[in-house]
Amino acid sequence: MSTPQAADLIPVTVLTGFLGSGKTTLLNALLKHPDMGETAVLINEFGEVGLDHLLVEAIDDDIVLLNSGCLCCTVRGDLVTAMRDLFFKRVRGDVPEFSRVLIETTGLADPAPILHTLMTDALISSRYRLDGIVTTVDAVNAPDQLTSQPEAAKQAAVADRLVLTKTDLVDAAALAALKDRLHALNPAAPLLIADHGRVEPAAVLEAGLFNPAQKHPDVARWLSEEAYADGHGHDDHDHGHHHHHDVNRHDARISAFTVSSTSRWSGRPSSRRWRC
Repeated sequence: MSTPQAADLIPVTVLTGFLGSGKTTLLNALLKHPDMGETAVLINEFGEVGLDHLLVEAIDDDIVLLNSGCLCCTVRGDLVTAMRDLFFKRVRGDVPEFSRVLIETTGLADPAPILHTLMTDALISSRYRLDGIVTTVDAVNAPDQLTSQPEAAKQAAVADRLVLTKTDLVDAAALAALKDRLHALNPAAPLLIADHGRVEPAAVLEAGLFNPAQKHPDVARWLSEEAYADGHGHDDHDHGHHHHHDVNRHDARISAFTVSSTSRWSGRPSSRRWRC
């Protein structure tokens, strides 16, 4: 079988950023743009993303069709399985054609295992190509988060595009200091300012193939650690099965709980997951 050409593969953009940094706001703005009409969006927990006003049709329990023409899919388990199933549904005609995939991670996601999977998994690389990583950065809270939260620092370091949010809430000196810090952490990534959560799709898409050599040296080390864990982290009783890392992994400081309520308008239960 011949190796697929990059032009024939479906580009995948990863949207990441720490909790409260504006990923969902940016996602909503992007999906309203006409250039995003053939996009499939993979999100970890559908209840956390405020897209209800865009829903027009439920295709199955995990996939909805938005009035923009985009697909929005819930990822409740393994990312590779979700991407594989979505591709085959596209082939069978179960879902509309899509020409791009956008993956929104949770705010606590370590991006290294996600990138490793997208770059090395044979099933994924035969159908998709990693186009770039877009990271939202909260101008108000990022200075503290980059110091105290390793996930926040990793998310910024791996990015191909850094989108600064809430810049209207900080003064010029604080913003300049944050830009200097981000440039030191990731000198190759352009810094974009979100206008009330909005950026043009052309500014964040088509970033080109991900190149760890253009990133902070830590990025290559993180990916090497993922490769080592993939190849050496399992006992003989695994019988050769390939295991994918938990893309939401974090340390014991983080816990989650769910609060459920019934909408007084629809009578339908709704839930939101909180982490602390």
